[in-house]
Amino acid sequence: MQTEPRPQTRRTRLTPEREAELYEAVLALLREVGYDALTMDAVAARTRSSKATLYRQWNSKPELVARALGQIQPVSPAEVDTGSLRGDIQELLDSSDDDRLEMDTALLRGLTHAVYQNEDLHEALRRFKIEPEIDGINVMLNRAVARGEIPADLPALEWVPQVMIGAFLTRQLIEDRPADKEYLTRFVHAVIFPVLGV
Repeated sequence: MQTEPRPQTRRTRLTPEREAELYEAVLALLREVGYDALTMDAVAARTRSSKATLYRQWNSKPELVARALGQIQPVSPAEVDTGSLRGDIQELLDSSDDDRLEMDTALLRGLTHAVYQNEDLHEALRRFKIEPEIDGINVMLNRAVARGEIPADLPALEWVPQVMIGAFLTRQLIEDRPADKEYLTRFVHAVIFPVLGV
């Protein structure tokens, strides 16, 4: 599937509030119609902006969608620093909201088919959503190593980001219900903390 090319125009800066408004509109449309039926025209109409304005900010529909999805996490792991790894992970859990977790799970589940049909979307999600989350978790883990909480050569370190992201994504598949705070808290205390020895 080909993506609409971006017109070669100069990018103008949006205010953070306007950017957040655009991302919320994209996420709302994704929930309503799914990825395949979402169009730049629909986003422009929903946000009272022109399609040219959207293309000045984002290269393509996949990039816009991926960047919008990248905003759904309330706190980045890289920004959390309580002084201990247990405290950092607990603060991440405390910052989540069950209603939002359910909506986020539904969004990502709805994108699963599109990701494997659209290489541009797959690449954009990796670049703007998945890799930043992995990098943020690794920043958190590296701080714990620097503090001496966990050894640098602990084999499990390499797998923690995949396991943490996987816990969020796989509950729906296995149990047919979204990962909520209670589930994620039990998972972290039963799996992540013991394997890291914290």
